[in-house]
Amino acid sequence: MHPQRFYTLSASCPDRSGIIARVAGFIAEHGGWILESSYHSDVTDQSANGAEAGGEATYFMRIEIRADSLPFHLAEFRDRFRPIAEELDMSWKITDSAVKKRVVIMVSKQEHCLYDLLARWQSKELDIEIPCIISNHDTFRGFVEWHGIPFHHVPVDPDNKHAAFAEIRRLFEEVRADTMVLARYMQILPPGLCTDYPGQIINIHHSFLPSFVGAKPYHQAYRRGVKLIGATCHYVTADLDQGPIIEQDVIRIDHSDSVDDMVRYGKDIEKAVLARGLRYHLEDRVLVHGNKTIVFR
Repeated sequence: MHPQRFYTLSASCPDRSGIIARVAGFIAEHGGWILESSYHSDVTDQSANGAEAGGEATYFMRIEIRADSLPFHLAEFRDRFRPIAEELDMSWKITDSAVKKRVVIMVSKQEHCLYDLLARWQSKELDIEIPCIISNHDTFRGFVEWHGIPFHHVPVDPDNKHAAFAEIRRLFEEVRADTMVLARYMQILPPGLCTDYPGQIINIHHSFLPSFVGAKPYHQAYRRGVKLIGATCHYVTADLDQGPIIEQDVIRIDHSDSVDDMVRYGKDIEKAVLARGLRYHLEDRVLVHGNKTIVFR
């Protein structure tokens, strides 16, 4: 990330000639200094010869612009750029690096991802605000409050699920959070919550999806005798463990490794994959396209 303040424009639109020229020209005519740019064209139907076979191409872009190179602030940028976005039929947003993203972390009884995220937050490696942490157990209250972060214990059981998730929604909205991170939060979110916050809820699943969805994936992998285990950071949707994938990684194992060994190895992968995936999301490097993602690393 650049030391100076910058704006990040991320967008997608139907592919056509002249998109880069139109957008970069707008930035240049106002004296804008582009620090970083990434582009990708993705064809919906890859079954034959791509666009020639009838598939529709979508163009994706991410551009960082030095804030002090422009003669106006973000609100005016939006007003001036809107006609171009409408002309290109563009879905877009622009964010300010000076405005920290607000991240609510949710956790159950597995501590490793929570500990890792808080260490990265405390060292400013993740330059975010954590307005609160929510758990369905009271286990980590002391640890979280020692960091000066409000902790909310919201128990979830078969008789109170509706009320519990209504409270989680209330807390998320009350603290004006941008992102919810399920750091080994072992409860299935209701479909309504997933639908209302598309692209805002991130989960770490302890397997290399789409293999071994649901509970106890390491036990499933052990029974199958796999030689690779992994972890997947993905957006949460109403379909369990089926959301767009942001980041993945694997580690090799063999027949001598027990389930406990696999769990231990997996914890290291989970921490790294969640941290990378969350960083890509926070830096607006992830653009969702159907049920997959374009990630500009």
